[in-house]
Amino acid sequence: MTTRQIKSRIKKALDNVPENLLEDILNYLEEIQGKSADEVVLSQRLRKILSEDRELLEKLAQ
Repeated sequence: MTTRQIKSRIKKALDNVPENLLEDILNYLEEIQGKSADEVVLSQRLRKILSEDRELLEKLAQ
C-alpha cells in the first residue's frame, strides 16, 4: 500500500471516529511527530505495560 493510499484510508476512518475521540487522536499524532519509529514503538509498549499492570503498580507504590 502506498503512502497516499494509507493517508486516504486514515482520512476515511477519521470520518467515522466519534467526535469526542478526535482530540485524543490529534494529540497522539502531534506527540509522535519528529520521533523515530523505534521511539514510537518503545512508547507504545511502555504505555501498554502501564495500562495492563496499573493495579500492580498501584500496590507497589503503597
